[in-house]
Amino acid sequence: MAQVQELNDQTFAATLRADAQPVLVDFSATWCGPCKALAPTIDAVAKEYSGRLRVYKVDIDQAADTAAQFGVQSVPTCIFFKDGKEVDRFVGAQDLRTVRQRIEKVLA
Repeated sequence: MAQVQELNDQTFAATLRADAQPVLVDFSATWCGPCKALAPTIDAVAKEYSGRLRVYKVDIDQAADTAAQFGVQSVPTCIFFKDGKEVDRFVGAQDLRTVRQRIEKVLA
């Protein structure tokens, strides 16, 4: 069962560099309603794509430098990385089907 790991400014870059799999990072905040609505979807894809996609969360209040580095201006913002480079992103809560479609494109 895949667990969504939380990253911060200190762990973000090294974790992404070390990860050979494609990565989905959910930039969110504890006070954000749409982030809370998206959380079950993020947890579901973490389990569903375990072994093919790594899923991480970044709390923008705890990792402001990382959020700024990627131009995160509203939450939730989800960014897909492949080989350490951004390949896709979406902003706002999305349904599971839409998130799956984006994941399939990244994994293709």
